[in-house]
Amino acid sequence: MRLKISEITSYLESLAPKSSQESYDNSGLLCGDLNSTVDSALLCLDSIEDVIDEAISQKVGLVIAHHPIVFKGLKSLTGKNYVERVMIKCIQNNIALYAIHTNLDNYCYGVNYEIGVRLGLKNLKILAPKSQVLKKLVVFIPSENADSLSQALFAAGAGDIGNYAECSFSATGLGTYKPQEGANPTIGAISQQSRVQEQKLEFIVSAHRLSEVIRAMKVNHPYEEIAFDIFSLDNENAYEGSGMIGELDQVVAVEDFLKDLKRIFNCGVVRYTKSQKQEVQRIAFCGGSGSFLLSNAIRQRADVFITADFKYHEFFDAENKIVIADIGHYESEQFTINLIARVLKKKFPNFAVHLTGINTNPINYL
Repeated sequence: MRLKISEITSYLESLAPKSSQESYDNSGLLCGDLNSTVDSALLCLDSIEDVIDEAISQKVGLVIAHHPIVFKGLKSLTGKNYVERVMIKCIQNNIALYAIHTNLDNYCYGVNYEIGVRLGLKNLKILAPKSQVLKKLVVFIPSENADSLSQALFAAGAGDIGNYAECSFSATGLGTYKPQEGANPTIGAISQQSRVQEQKLEFIVSAHRLSEVIRAMKVNHPYEEIAFDIFSLDNENAYEGSGMIGELDQVVAVEDFLKDLKRIFNCGVVRYTKSQKQEVQRIAFCGGSGSFLLSNAIRQRADVFITADFKYHEFFDAENKIVIADIGHYESEQFTINLIARVLKKKFPNFAVHLTGINTNPINYL
């Protein structure tokens, strides 16, 4: 099955929109033509040279990586380092390169959800929900048109709150207006005041969907001039943000949990702190570099915080309140490619998706 690259990336970004990535990130299409077609994709954590060679040997036209190989602007392509050599190989062999990084980290069913499932946790929720990523759309419309407009806005993505769809609020009132010369009113006449039974409709909209929702509103609203308001909300979005927290079915001894953790993630080593806790049940975690979330984990009374890339002095910040378990960056995110494969196969069951056979972890253990 051949697909346009844009079909694949658009679907992935409908789940984890690029607007959800962190400011330092560079997710998206790094190389290639969105309008070109491919019959397969190779998934990896890091798009290093060996992975591109693997794609060339398998005649794969699209590589989807978790980590963007290009974070900063390139001023030349001379092959002087591995980043430039990867980009040159992709261009020479007509391989598109796409990255889905912190936007997938921040997705409620993304990188961290995959970790939680593999740990067997229940009651999973975002550890540090993002704020200022939600909008409220308020629009006024004749009552007889309210239902059709609502359905159009729902279809465009308005009214989704977690696992609930088509959420809205409406109130009935009286709208007035007087069309002036040059107007083309749907209801009423020039220079005559109209009084219309209207509904005030309110919808919560994720910021990345707002433009599409506004476009649907303009297409489906009967008025020439639409009265509407957009409000930015400070509310936290419980379904977008960093890290997650969940619970084991029952308490387990700290040592037993750490042994299970090492086995599940095939860790060369687990760096951990001692704690006054003898047993654990409430588990916080963040794929990749998550030390910035330690205070969140402590505040939410987690017994353990699993992540990677803790610095020496940061381990002291546990202060015997929590067990820090640093399992390694690669180890914490290694199952991300399984997640991407699963969602692509569900959406495009006849499209060939391959997991890289290359271990891209740059760290080795004796």
